[in-house]
Amino acid sequence: MAAAALAAAWAPATASAADLLATVKARGTLKVALEGTYPPFNYKDQKTGQLAGYDVDVARLLAARLGLKVEFVSSEWASILAGLSANKYDVIISQVGINPKREQAFDFSTPYIYSMPQLIVRKDEKAVYASLADLKGKKLGVGQGSVYEQQARAVPGIDVRSYAAAPDTMSDLASGRLDAALNDSLMSAYLLKISKLPIKAGARVGAVERMGIPFHKGNPEFKAALDKALAAVAADGSLTAISIKWFGTDVSKAP
Repeated sequence: MAAAALAAAWAPATASAADLLATVKARGTLKVALEGTYPPFNYKDQKTGQLAGYDVDVARLLAARLGLKVEFVSSEWASILAGLSANKYDVIISQVGINPKREQAFDFSTPYIYSMPQLIVRKDEKAVYASLADLKGKKLGVGQGSVYEQQARAVPGIDVRSYAAAPDTMSDLASGRLDAALNDSLMSAYLLKISKLPIKAGARVGAVERMGIPFHKGNPEFKAALDKALAAVAADGSLTAISIKWFGTDVSKAP
């Protein structure tokens, strides 16, 4: 059963009869999936109870460019790609890394943010972890179903522990139940900025990651319109403004 479920989650998405662009235009809304627990990218603001974050702002910006209203759908990260395959939403704007395996199942927009994997350790950590190989025999916390979990599990000997939400990972790291955590360098910087936990940034341990917006294959008109919208908001500075708002630097351009 587990193998069948995994295969279904990664089965190539089939195109609907009409191009997705015509579908969303007729509906008047773009259904956007995001995790909703991944600050500063997408999360619920504690004061307002509303979704906030870089991805949320990007989704609203692109939907407006397409002449659409945005409808957000929250999903656990572990099932978010399967939900796209099942037509529960039109796109995912939630830090989905572009890689060959995912490109077999979905089409992607051009990248809208770039980052890289980074370790987080306790402030009193004496060991130097310069690479994932240095964590053999150690307990490493990762996001459940994330590309970072895949990277960690590809290194033999690491005791990989997966978590549904980043704050839980940081809490276990601070309390000593983990030796290190692996996550996105931009999110790590944000968590370290707001956290009062005794943790600090560790080494960057991988290549630059391209994040894009996945959707069903076979929708060339939608892809062209989405990429055109991304190019427009990059050209007029509005995408840069969102980057500066959340990170203090322009993360929408490749380093």
